[in-house]
Amino acid sequence: MTTPPELTQRQIQILKAIIDEYIATAAPVGSETLDKKYNLGVSPATIRNEMVRLTELGMLLQHHTSAGRTPTPTSLRYYVEQLMKTKDMSVAEEVSVKERVWDYRQEVDKLLREATRALAEKTKTLAISATNDGDLYYAGAANILQMPEFYDYELTRELLETLDEFGYWWKILQNHEDAFAILMGDDLDKQMLGQCGFIYTKFTTPHLSGAIGVIGPTRLNYPNIIPVVRYMGGLIDEFASNW
Repeated sequence: MTTPPELTQRQIQILKAIIDEYIATAAPVGSETLDKKYNLGVSPATIRNEMVRLTELGMLLQHHTSAGRTPTPTSLRYYVEQLMKTKDMSVAEEVSVKERVWDYRQEVDKLLREATRALAEKTKTLAISATNDGDLYYAGAANILQMPEFYDYELTRELLETLDEFGYWWKILQNHEDAFAILMGDDLDKQMLGQCGFIYTKFTTPHLSGAIGVIGPTRLNYPNIIPVVRYMGGLIDEFASNW
C-alpha cells in the first residue's frame, strides 16, 4: 500500500468527512454535500480547492468532470489506521452475541458455523471462517447484494466463486501474520477483489487454529464492524480454553 502524503489538518478533516459520507452512501461525494452536512468551518470554495489538492495527492478519485469524488485505497487505509474511531459494542450487544453461540461452545464445528452466521447477521455482510484442517464456513452471501458495489456481476461472481476455494483464503491468512488484520485492494491477490475489504481475527484452540471475519466493499463500516469481529474471535478463544 502506498504511503500517504503529508496532509494539513484541514485536508485531514475534509478527507475524513468524505470517507464517512462515502461509507454511508456508496456514492461519490461532492463539495455541496460536505458543506451542508459537515461542520467544516470553511467556505464551499475552499472545500472544492482542497478536494482538488487531495485528488492530486492520490487520496481521492474523480470519475467524471462534474461528479463528486471517492476515496482511493490509500486514503481508506489511512482512514482505518489513523482517522477512524471504533464504536465499542454495548454490554447488551455483547450479551446478545454470546447468547447466540453459547449452546454450541463445546463443539468446534457447530460453534464456528453458528459464530459465522451470527457475525453475518450482526454486521450485515458476508462472514467467513476457516480452520487449518481445511474447513471453510460462510454465511450472509445475500447481504452483499444489498450493496451497490456488487451490482457489478463480474465482481459478485468472483467473490462468490472464492467461497469454494479454501486454499485461496488460507493462503491469504498465512501471508499475513498479524492476529487481527484489515486487508483491502492488492492485499486480496485477485484482480476483481481489489474492490473489497476483508476484516478478520485469528483464533487458536487446543485442537486447531483459524480465523473468522467479514468481507465486503472497501467502504465497509469499519468503526462498527471491527469491534464485532474482535469480540467474536475473543469468544471462540474463550470457549476453546475450556475444551
